[in-house]
Amino acid sequence: MHARTSNRLKPCSKAMDEYISQVYKLAEKLSELMCENLGLEKDYIKKAFSGPRGPSVGTKVAKYPRCPQPELVKGLRAHTDAGGIILLLQDDQVPGLEFFKDGKWVEIPPSTNNTIFINTGDQVEILTNGRYKSVLHRVMADENGSRLSIATFYNPVGDAIISPAPELLYPHSLSFQDYLKLYATTKFTDKSTRFKSLKKIAGGQAKLLV
Repeated sequence: MHARTSNRLKPCSKAMDEYISQVYKLAEKLSELMCENLGLEKDYIKKAFSGPRGPSVGTKVAKYPRCPQPELVKGLRAHTDAGGIILLLQDDQVPGLEFFKDGKWVEIPPSTNNTIFINTGDQVEILTNGRYKSVLHRVMADENGSRLSIATFYNPVGDAIISPAPELLYPHSLSFQDYLKLYATTKFTDKSTRFKSLKKIAGGQAKLLV
């Protein structure tokens, strides 16, 4: 009986392995694009997350059963994810996932056409010094059917030390007098240029000219 069950599961196992392999590549590409957008080296997130064998990657398949009285339960309570980049393939018929944006809950539609939804976790918010936020989300119960979701997590390894990238920090030991020296040469330029210079000083890429 066990052998027959194992044989039936082999095609599913092979398909999942291939799916995870492709989603892993997508997560790496996304991390590179995020780094590029932040002005970091494209492999900065990957290196920060990695151990000897790269970042920690895992996939969770969850089934949310049909609930005849959804108004009486909370489903999966609102939370942010602890890790890095989350790639979600959810049910193509039954909704339930909601993201909190601009002060209200926004329903995420089912994954038609194999749409993958991207979520960022707490470690991304820490590493990017808040430039990318971890997303508050929840799952609501549904009376019309069971919901299936497949979430793949691109996370730091367990002993990774995650802290803000120096290039994204303002200097913490710069006196106001030193700031005024920078201000004197950049007063009539866009302030974003001035703040970018400050972050380069914090990251050790530039020195303040007297």
